[in-house]
Amino acid sequence: MDRASLLLLSISIFLDLTAADKIPDKLDLAAESGMIFPLSYSSLPPRVEDFRRRLHQSQLPNAHMKLYDDLLANGYYTTRLLIGTPPQEFALIVDTGSTVTYVPCSTCKHCGKHQDPKFQPELSSTYEAVKCNPDCNCDDDGKLCIYERRYAEMSSSSGILSEDLISFGNESQLSPQRAVFGCENAETGDLFSQRADGIMGLGRGKLSIVDQLVDKGVIEDSFSLCYGGMEVGGGAMVLGKISPPPAGMVFARSDPFRSPYYNIDLKQMHVAGKSLKLNPKVFNGKHGTVLDSGTTYAYFPKEAFNAIKDAVIKEIPSLKRIHGPDPNYDDICFSGAGRDVAEIHNFFPEIAMEFGNHQKLILSPENYLFRHTKVRGAYCLGIFPDRDSTTLLGGIVVRNTLVTYDRENDKLGFLKTNCSDLWRRLASPPDSPAPTSPVTQNKSSNNISPSPGPASSKSPAVDLPGVFRIGVITFEVSISVNNASMKPNFSEIADFIAHELEIQSSQVRLLSITTRGNEYRLKWGIYPPQSSEYISNNTALNIMSLLRENKLRLPGQFGSYKLLEWKAEQKRKQSWWEKHLLGVVGGVMISLLVTSVMVKLALVWRRRQEEEATYEPVSAAVKEQELQPLSSSETSNA
Repeated sequence: MDRASLLLLSISIFLDLTAADKIPDKLDLAAESGMIFPLSYSSLPPRVEDFRRRLHQSQLPNAHMKLYDDLLANGYYTTRLLIGTPPQEFALIVDTGSTVTYVPCSTCKHCGKHQDPKFQPELSSTYEAVKCNPDCNCDDDGKLCIYERRYAEMSSSSGILSEDLISFGNESQLSPQRAVFGCENAETGDLFSQRADGIMGLGRGKLSIVDQLVDKGVIEDSFSLCYGGMEVGGGAMVLGKISPPPAGMVFARSDPFRSPYYNIDLKQMHVAGKSLKLNPKVFNGKHGTVLDSGTTYAYFPKEAFNAIKDAVIKEIPSLKRIHGPDPNYDDICFSGAGRDVAEIHNFFPEIAMEFGNHQKLILSPENYLFRHTKVRGAYCLGIFPDRDSTTLLGGIVVRNTLVTYDRENDKLGFLKTNCSDLWRRLASPPDSPAPTSPVTQNKSSNNISPSPGPASSKSPAVDLPGVFRIGVITFEVSISVNNASMKPNFSEIADFIAHELEIQSSQVRLLSITTRGNEYRLKWGIYPPQSSEYISNNTALNIMSLLRENKLRLPGQFGSYKLLEWKAEQKRKQSWWEKHLLGVVGGVMISLLVTSVMVKLALVWRRRQEEEATYEPVSAAVKEQELQPLSSSETSNA
């Protein structure tokens, strides 16, 4: 994804044709509840365990869902929402910078190809279009309410306002709620080309999902987001209040009258414990300092950016400055920090953000770096100069950080934690043992093997704690074509598989083909991208979850499809000798060759020296020698 598309999830410039999100309230009040949307998988430190107890002690029902996302690969996090009766499922970008939640509708004439089919209002028995009223802008016929949103990078979404049941999956303890959302009729720019279906608006405004649920008494006026770390992804989202706040949480004031976005009173930056001594006013221009879940990187006013950049560079003299992965951007990158993400803190300094109350949020290297995609062991700064005076903090800044948007008390809280584990622990009772993994590991081959075939959908969820390294995921499918004379287009199937699994087409390889009549048995392999040694944890978990739940879908044009079995193989961490064996052997061979040549040269030189000593010049004087007398026997014979 290019840098411009990442700005899709930045500060949105609204062209609001809905009269400031005013909507009629037709919904019945429900019991208060908190909703949890998991972003991925892992294991918790004690402080997160305490947070889980606090949430369960509130005795509010929770709704939790898996999220299929990767901050740097896709530029956003998504959650799965279901709309209508029966429910239709959609992958929506979690965006605190937007207010309207919208999905493409079947009537859309200019919508891109996204992850899921378009919403079909005619199939939902509970769907209603919002009728034209004094609280909204109406269409040309004066019958329906309409909306339009335009974003900073010139993408846009427009359509009609609709109302239907929104639910949060089969695991949700919260009953489906009627809510207003946008039914898209047109989209442009990155909204058209992105894989995600639409946007889940969590911003301030009455069309926001949060505001609607709060107004109906379903949740308290608070929500939290927790993004996973580098190379792992995942995390959790909680709609509702966490009471009391977890111990150790750092708070910053957020002024709803300062701007319509979630701002914080940032006053100073520190690098390696040293203050940059910036004028606090630099962080208070235009919209101030805004925290936006829809933005990927961090953007600072030029003065602050240069100060941070120079201070970081000063702390890493041993690293080499290199070009970035994309020649279209002047990224600031460094090599020599090693391939192990867990060790980058040994090379790069910590950065601290100081708030108006003098509390500090510590940013580890994973909160301001991203991995170079073309050079192993290289990392680039994930902070950039902003084109205006706004300080915009994207998801990279709060990786492995629980962020609580306490709207009721006008403050934002931050707590460093392991976000990849959070959703699973929140979903389980506070005193229950950690769930056992249904995935059996063959120690001799380092294989992770699930139950084969569709029956595997009955098995427990994939749960691999900690960081693991998947080298390849293989699976076999059976495709039955309608006409035996028609051969499937394997390269097209590979592209569809890559699209479904949200990976690059180059990572999908056809390993073997077996045919019998009109049935094709295909074995596919999913490999790491060219710049990596193994598949990232988040991507591997997403793929394994889709395969385990038999959710990989191919278009009907390929014929009937059936998943037979799949297997994930861990890539064993190589020892020093295994990694460098070829180099050592090559070095030994070269040494032997050089030694052999040197010995031969020495022998030749010695032989020449001996030959030169054997011959005398023709003109050289020869010493006379006496003739020896003949023996008596020789004399007598003579």
